[in-house]
Amino acid sequence: MEHVSTYLTPEIKLSCYEDHFFKSDVVFDHHLLIWFISGRTRIVQADGVHDFQTGDIFLIPRNQPATILNYPQDGLPHKTVVMSLTTDILRAFYSGHPVKAVSAPVPKIRSFRRHPLLESCLASLVPYFALEGPFLPELATLKLTEAISILRLIEPDLDGLLANFDDPHKVDLIRFMEKNYMFNLPAETFGQLTGRSLTTFKRDFKKVFDTTPQRWLTHKRLELAHYQLAEQRKKPTDVCYESGFENLSHFSHAFKKQFGYSPTRLPAPPAGRNSASEREAGRNHG
Repeated sequence: MEHVSTYLTPEIKLSCYEDHFFKSDVVFDHHLLIWFISGRTRIVQADGVHDFQTGDIFLIPRNQPATILNYPQDGLPHKTVVMSLTTDILRAFYSGHPVKAVSAPVPKIRSFRRHPLLESCLASLVPYFALEGPFLPELATLKLTEAISILRLIEPDLDGLLANFDDPHKVDLIRFMEKNYMFNLPAETFGQLTGRSLTTFKRDFKKVFDTTPQRWLTHKRLELAHYQLAEQRKKPTDVCYESGFENLSHFSHAFKKQFGYSPTRLPAPPAGRNSASEREAGRNHG
């Protein structure tokens, strides 16, 4: 069965993946508040790897590259209730709830496992997905307002994130790419996230890295993959997806071309030694 999403409104949906693995490299345009009903997800971001399962509630910030890996679990589908906290919704909310100027916190995933207020708010939406007929707009506004209010109550510093409507500005290219190279995103998306047009991104990239984005990205991802296999003893399948490759066949071919052996046949490293490039890859990803 394919992925099925049932929408109450464009901002509120029930998402379901039936009994199959799913991978996607994405940058969300809006903050997402997600409640897990069943299944399991691994989210790889620049700050680390996050695992979520039944009962978990978490907020994913907008404009942050991520690799999403969805798995069925315990014979149940991967099922979530998702609220999209769009810029329009948040602008409307904060027009009636002005806040003092606050610094924006680090845009990272926030976890609220089985928080009773958030769980009650999101669980109350589930019966509506089975009903026929439209979901009243005023009900959607009430539910979204309730969710935002609870988030602010739990973590007051979230105002600095939720009330920040700035678009990505031109950032240091070296620092950004060293932090986010493991996400399999188009060059155009990397450009947008660094505040550049595609043409300017490619020009600036050539100037600072003296190569093309694709060549540099492939090399960096393979260095990370080798580190994860040799030092962290991860499985080739996990390494493939967490280091920015789309499938195991392409990963294995590229890995063998660069290192001379397949991901499943790494030579035993000398005791207590690993290459400088691998150590650097580990630091950048850890």
